[in-house]
Amino acid sequence: MAWLDQFSLTLIILACVLLGLAPFFPEPHIWEKLKMLAAGDLSRPLDIFDLVLHATPFIALILKLIRMWQVGK
Repeated sequence: MAWLDQFSLTLIILACVLLGLAPFFPEPHIWEKLKMLAAGDLSRPLDIFDLVLHATPFIALILKLIRMWQVGK
């Protein structure tokens, strides 16, 4: 996970806001895809790719925070 140390926390948070939540209206895209996943409607490959694309910044943020916590220990 050393590659994660190269990215600043600010950059990852910015990616979460811009890529993870875009488009913002009428609702964040990731929220729409998560609702589809919960309802069992997430079956098209394009929708699955879209979910992965919009979830990646949030996964990177979680991994970065875990890494920061481990290194700081």
